[in-house]
Amino acid sequence: MGQFRPSSEQGILQLSRFVEPMYFLLAPISWSPNHAQAGYKEFTVPKGFVSDLASIPPIFFTLLRPDGEYAYAAILHDYLYWEQTHPKEKADDILKFAMEDFGVKALTVETIYKAVHLFGQNSWDDNARARRGGEKRVLKQFPDDPRIRWKDWKTSPAHFGDL
Repeated sequence: MGQFRPSSEQGILQLSRFVEPMYFLLAPISWSPNHAQAGYKEFTVPKGFVSDLASIPPIFFTLLRPDGEYAYAAILHDYLYWEQTHPKEKADDILKFAMEDFGVKALTVETIYKAVHLFGQNSWDDNARARRGGEKRVLKQFPDDPRIRWKDWKTSPAHFGDL
């Protein structure tokens, strides 16, 4: 299995959020492939990266929550979909590997993997358009008002840093 190395000594996922369910990392997280995952490279999701966790349609929330045990893997996947430094297929594979590393049930892994693999192209394309349009997803400044909405916060370039 791959090796997870969250940057904090406690090894926990550290998040905060906007009013709507959009989250940002308070510390970086990393993924490193194991020897069976040749062709995949280690990467780090930086502090401040904004994610919606698992992009699960609300109709399925009773079965699969966006913040389920696969949330860490979902953030890794969101980052790969945002940066697009790996092909979509590899990003989807890393999501699957990461969920397996967390011991997510095989049926859940397969369900999420297949859904993303089959229906994730729109998200991939939307992210490419947003990046081309100048949208940023790594905060350098965190909101201090719990009423702040992501849609409002992201309009100010001063809130973002460069990778």
